[in-house]
Amino acid sequence: MASKPPAGDPVQDAPQVAPPQHAAAGLPAIGHTLRMSRAQMGVARTARTLLKVNQKDGFDCPGCAWPEGDERHVAEFCENGAKAVAEEATLRRVTPDFFAAHPIADLATRSGYWLGQQGRITHPVYAAEGADRYEPVSWERAFAIIAEELTALGSPDEAVFYTSGRTSNEAAFLLQLFAREFGTNNLPDCSNMCHESSGSALTETIGIGKGSVSLEDLHRADLIIVAGQNPGTNHPRMLSALEKAKASGARIISVNPLPEAGLERFKNPQTPQGMIKGASLTDLFLQIRIGGDQALFRLLNKLVLETDGAVDRRFVEEHTHGFGEFAAAATAADWDETLAATGLTRDEIERALRMVLASQRTIVCWAMGLTQHKHSVATIREVVNFLLLRGNIGRPGAGVCPVRGHSNVQGDRTMGIFERPSAGFLDALDKEFGITSPRHHGLDVVRAIQALRDGRAKVFFAMGGNFVGATPDTGVTEAAMRRARLTVHVSTKLNRSHAVTGTRALILPTLGRTDKDVQRGGKQFVTVEDSMSLVHASRGNLPPASPHLLSEPAIVARMARAVLGEASATPWEEFEADYATIRDRIARVVPGFEDFNARLAANPGGFALPHAPRDERRFPTRTGRANFTAAPVEYPRVPEGRLLLQTLRSHDQYNTTIYGLDDRYRGIRGGRRVVLVHPDDARELGLADGAYTDLVSEWTDGTERRAPGFRVVHYPTARGCAAAYYPETNVLVPLDSTADVSNTPASKSVVVRLEQSPSA
Repeated sequence: MASKPPAGDPVQDAPQVAPPQHAAAGLPAIGHTLRMSRAQMGVARTARTLLKVNQKDGFDCPGCAWPEGDERHVAEFCENGAKAVAEEATLRRVTPDFFAAHPIADLATRSGYWLGQQGRITHPVYAAEGADRYEPVSWERAFAIIAEELTALGSPDEAVFYTSGRTSNEAAFLLQLFAREFGTNNLPDCSNMCHESSGSALTETIGIGKGSVSLEDLHRADLIIVAGQNPGTNHPRMLSALEKAKASGARIISVNPLPEAGLERFKNPQTPQGMIKGASLTDLFLQIRIGGDQALFRLLNKLVLETDGAVDRRFVEEHTHGFGEFAAAATAADWDETLAATGLTRDEIERALRMVLASQRTIVCWAMGLTQHKHSVATIREVVNFLLLRGNIGRPGAGVCPVRGHSNVQGDRTMGIFERPSAGFLDALDKEFGITSPRHHGLDVVRAIQALRDGRAKVFFAMGGNFVGATPDTGVTEAAMRRARLTVHVSTKLNRSHAVTGTRALILPTLGRTDKDVQRGGKQFVTVEDSMSLVHASRGNLPPASPHLLSEPAIVARMARAVLGEASATPWEEFEADYATIRDRIARVVPGFEDFNARLAANPGGFALPHAPRDERRFPTRTGRANFTAAPVEYPRVPEGRLLLQTLRSHDQYNTTIYGLDDRYRGIRGGRRVVLVHPDDARELGLADGAYTDLVSEWTDGTERRAPGFRVVHYPTARGCAAAYYPETNVLVPLDSTADVSNTPASKSVVVRLEQSPSA
């Protein structure tokens, strides 16, 4: 039997702290997986559900976007994937009685952990203007409320349609179609907060904003550089790929401010040897200061240029543009400045150079540690420069590997969830549906919050996610959301966003990945795109959590009919009845999806989308070549007595979903309000291990942003740097502190001062 949800919020005032661990997975991961799964699903449901995760006839894990190989393990999931599945497939339920007992003001006092632990939402609910709690509402009335508010707007651009990365291809395609038929490109998504910097840099330099490698490339690489990423927690199945690469002779350089257990040693739970001993992964750990990555890659590029025979001259001459300007900038790189920016030693950088020069096939992987800084786009451009120099794009075993987080965040963008769509995409959409899409750019996440704050946006619709919990500058964001006329959240479970409402508010409960989806046209499946551009089907196998749920495509289709009415010639009812008809339209609009349904039928494991740089060494950029770039080197400058804070996840967390209160690999148990500080920095600031401090961020606007009551943990992070969990520290990230070009919140480089706190 599954256990009951917690009645009250657990006390987190005194987290227990032990030394960090030096290996990931193994028996502890298996034990933790089984305990959490049993608590949410019970024994029988756990077995029936987990054996379908990431299988060709099963459902795609609602966690990360790491791909599967053609040959699948019986247990094709990781610890954190199992947690994500257990959270969705839980037997716990949030019924109308729950909402009757818990006013919105009460929900607003609860932690994200407590809200998520209550279970699946069973009925659509509505908070009318002036109401103090949600009450049940019929689906027909819910869609009528949305239609009332949307049709009353002065302009379609007063509406915002946000998409979470869990949304399927089919639902995402319908949502962007509806928004554009309604008349707006206001389609922000969670990519705006994570890999937008990657997409911006890669589109400019290689012509496509996606990674260029496959799993097989990782297995064939000579050198893999993992920068600004913690795969042991955020993408655990990646560790299997790294282990296989190591067994084939690859070497691994880890570049990160924090040592991470998963990159030290991986105890593969799929093999006896892995369980007992495990595999050492990292050959060289570069403990870089936060934000120093551009300086590191710039100096490596200088050193490659200075090494006879190290540059792939033929590739550079035949396939690239801008080499001269780049080479001049790289040659000017300064050792002293680089050492100051990175905190590394000359010996460490020279060791890295020797490994780079010994490799014929190099891959660079990265995640949020590179994408959430002011200079993130320039940093990733420098990574591309590094790979282009030695011809490491469009070669087997080499390339760029931005590791995506949510399981279909890349697919949603492919489907047109983008506030700045290309003219070619809009032309194809208009031709297929006989509509006239708006051509002006819409709002991304940061600009959507600003528009809500300023009264320029009045309706907010979210397809999944926890917008309030995921976004920066919590006080500003929450005030902005409360100014909306209507907030609508399509959700499976409760989160913080449901407690921060507009004048009117709806929660629309939906099917999850694990749920069986039956429509008038029969049993349906949806599709997703993983981090390496592989598209495959996802089929839920569990009875829905409630008979009152609608699927995401059904919600969009019915909303569109209610809002657009008879004026729309789009066959929304047909799309709801049979998702194959949606895929037929995708095939005619989105390049690479030709014969979509037939290819899925012929390839149970899915198919790869075309990628010109990878497949043909063709670069569809403005120059027709891969572009070298030459941006000035930047890195954060921190005043004396201050630290540079990065926000990050715990091991019991996926994005803003909190599974538990532990961070096992970092030695933290029973609490989340901790700040990790190097012992020498802590002593200089007069902060003992176990002391309590308030975190106060400093920004150019002079506004005080404070996160109170954090336990100081002396931890081996890079000097001058600190780390703490989000969403608790999102309050410290100024809304206007964003990456150049991509406008991604700079959540990985927040200047803070630590003030003694009386909290205990």
